[in-house]
Parts: sequence; structure tokens; C-alpha cells
Amino acid sequence: MSRGKDGPEDVDATFAEIVADLRAEGVGLFPEDDLEKTPEKPAEKAPRPESSDAEPEPGWRGGGTSWDKTLFEDDPAGSSDDEGHFVPPEPPPLPRPRKGAFIVLLFFLLGLLLLIAPTLIGMGTRLGTPLGILALATAIALLLLRVRQGPPPGADPNNGAQV
Repeated sequence: MSRGKDGPEDVDATFAEIVADLRAEGVGLFPEDDLEKTPEKPAEKAPRPESSDAEPEPGWRGGGTSWDKTLFEDDPAGSSDDEGHFVPPEPPPLPRPRKGAFIVLLFFLLGLLLLIAPTLIGMGTRLGTPLGILALATAIALLLLRVRQGPPPGADPNNGAQV
């Protein structure tokens, strides 16, 4: 292979040599290709078994059911009626929001309004920004104070873990 300053002089011939070497090693050949087409390697391929639609005999795994039959046909063990399906119960209704939840929501919305657009209320940004931050901090503090601590009302605290 002769090489020039930047690479091989005859790129096509060099490429053909590389491909011929790879084909001689068996790279790039598929089972469907005729090995007789390549002069470097004689055909040593055994004849392919003819494809038939008959199912193969069960081997050491036993069973005897083909993969396609298992995958695409109905389940022989399953039933077609709905007698074994789980139907979840209706969820309990949501609790009614109390007065404290409305106050937290009011502080939260007021804080967002004062931070985003204080001019809608007629207030400048110099006064609206600190008041908005204060309103949001108050809303977060009230939310954290409303979080229940300890066991629910009526539960025995000496009873261990509750689910």
C-alpha cells in the first residue's frame, strides 16, 4: 500500500484491499450471503435447514409450547369474566377547609401580588417588595404552625406505630 503525504494515493484501491481483507476474515457476512461469492474463502457452510411451520419438539426445557403461542394467544389459566378483579372503594371526601386555611391563602396571594405587581394596588416597588416578602413569610409560618404534631386525636400514644 503506497502512501502519499496526506494518505494513500489511490483511495479506491486501498479501500477495496481493506474490504477484501475483512471479507476474507468473515467480517460483514450475513448467514443469507453466499460464501461462494468471495473468492478468498471457500464455501464450507452446511446447508440451511428448510424452514417449516411445524413446531419444534420440546427440548430439555420441557413444556412444548412455542414462544409465539405463549405470547400471542389467550391465557389458558385466566378466566374471561371479571369475578377476580379488585375494585377499589370510593375515596373519602376531602375535608372542608377551615378559617385558618383561608387566612394563609390570603397572605400568600397578597405577598405574591406585592412582589409581582405592587403598582396594581397603588404602591411603589420600594415599599411593596418588603411587604410582599413579609406577607409570604407570614403565610409560610402560619402553614407550619398548622401542621399537626403527635398522634391523631383519640389515639392511644402507648400503642406503638399507627398505620
